[in-house]
Amino acid sequence: MKKLFAFSLSLATVFVMATAFSARAVRPDLPMPPPIGATIDEFTLPDTNGKDHALASLKGKNGTVLIFIAVQCPISNAYNERMEKLAQDYKARGINVVGINSNVTEPADSVKAHAASHNLTFVILKDNGNKIADALGATHTPEAYFLDASNKLLYHGRIDNNKDLAQVNTSDLRLALDAALAGKPIEKTTAMAFGCSIRRA
Repeated sequence: MKKLFAFSLSLATVFVMATAFSARAVRPDLPMPPPIGATIDEFTLPDTNGKDHALASLKGKNGTVLIFIAVQCPISNAYNERMEKLAQDYKARGINVVGINSNVTEPADSVKAHAASHNLTFVILKDNGNKIADALGATHTPEAYFLDASNKLLYHGRIDNNKDLAQVNTSDLRLALDAALAGKPIEKTTAMAFGCSIRRA
């Protein structure tokens, strides 16, 4: 039974990864992400209460992690606790986590209720019209972007390599954050994000 479960889980993971790889093949009109090293433009988005926040007001002294998240995506929801732990672990080290919901199918009140029910304490912004998702070339939830204090893109991609925490053997985003904080080069600056497609307007 355990072998059958592991096989089924592997098949599910392969399917999700295949979906991630095929996103732009199916939608060639989707914007490409900026290259590593590019400076990300400042932006302003409302939170789930309708209050506007500029990126400059949310970023940490050592950088910012932007994570595109969803209410209904089971892959994104599998990462809720990991995203909150990430926010808590790195806030004291000068890196702030900011969530962004770009799904046209998920209104701000649903995003707010979802955050409360899953104890997500980091700021979550609502990207109406998926303008920031387009600017960053984001296609999936969850999908992470690590910016340094000057908004230079240092890492883009997945949080880690498996939605099942027990199967994780490389935490790509944390490795990137730790390297940057230690003043070392980030060995892997990109890792293909996987999850549900962002529902664009």
